Amino acid sequence: MRLTGFLIFVSGKVLKAVILLAALSVLSFWLVSKSPIDPVQSYIGADAMVVGPEQRENIAAYWGLDRPPLERLYSWGAALLQGDFGTSMIFRRPVLTVIGERFMASLMLMGLAWIISGLLGFWLGITAAMKQGSWLDRLIKTYCFTLASTPTFWLGLLLLIVFAVWLGWFPIGLAVPAGGLAEEVTLAERLRHLILPALTLSILGVANVALHTRQKLIDVLNSEYVLLARARGATEREVLFRHGLRNIALPAVTLQFASLSELFGGSVLAEQVFSYPGLGQATVQAGLRGDVPLLLGIVIFSAMFVFSGNLIADIIYRLVDPRIRQGEASG
Repeated sequence: MRLTGFLIFVSGKVLKAVILLAALSVLSFWLVSKSPIDPVQSYIGADAMVVGPEQRENIAAYWGLDRPPLERLYSWGAALLQGDFGTSMIFRRPVLTVIGERFMASLMLMGLAWIISGLLGFWLGITAAMKQGSWLDRLIKTYCFTLASTPTFWLGLLLLIVFAVWLGWFPIGLAVPAGGLAEEVTLAERLRHLILPALTLSILGVANVALHTRQKLIDVLNSEYVLLARARGATEREVLFRHGLRNIALPAVTLQFASLSELFGGSVLAEQVFSYPGLGQATVQAGLRGDVPLLLGIVIFSAMFVFSGNLIADIIYRLVDPRIRQGEASG
């Protein structure tokens, strides 16, 4: 019964994801078709003065831009069901190839920021809860509330000005040194280019985890079984490790996986500020230059990425929390 309930849960989530992706694809295609950007003009670029009307028509016919929107949507959807995401108009390469290369760069950035923000936010939340009402607690709350209202691009520009321009500790942008071959770039150089954008994302991702962990731990510390443990002579350290961490770790992990959507959205702005060649920068380029196949492919891929994070969080919650397992077994 437990396995059956788990499979029903996963199947329901996957079915909802399929419906969501279908609706998202149609909506995204409609919005792109209503964009004032002329894909043919963006494709031609600086050669607009030497390209005649006939050549423009040939370019539009080659990319299927001369057909009605519904016909283009049908053709794109039929190809998508066969695993063909089309060809990028900007890079002249298959969309899946572009997404794969750009996502690997973004994965390093988001992965490092995800780990740092989770660990730092968890530690700050525990510190604030254990020192509830003190100046340290107020300082951490003020810090988190300030971060929650700070735009990603503003913080990125601030770090860029201070640490790259004024102090010169880090490079201004890009993922590798300019002018060098990719094969000659060392891991240390890649990490040096990665620090500032990852620091931007991790600093902003701290707030939710820290505030959530703080409130959960305060609830645990004010519970009756913790009061009984203190009455029996348990120290604050014993209370934290025996009762606190086991009750707040799982919600913190779940929240961290659920924050992948915010992390992905923040990476778009961070990559633009630092000229980091990841999937976020490719999204902006595709939108500004009317690259419909690449933009729609990134939309679908990002939706699946966010869905995977939420699904992993739900699965972890059900596998670890005995109350949910008992509920599924009794159902």
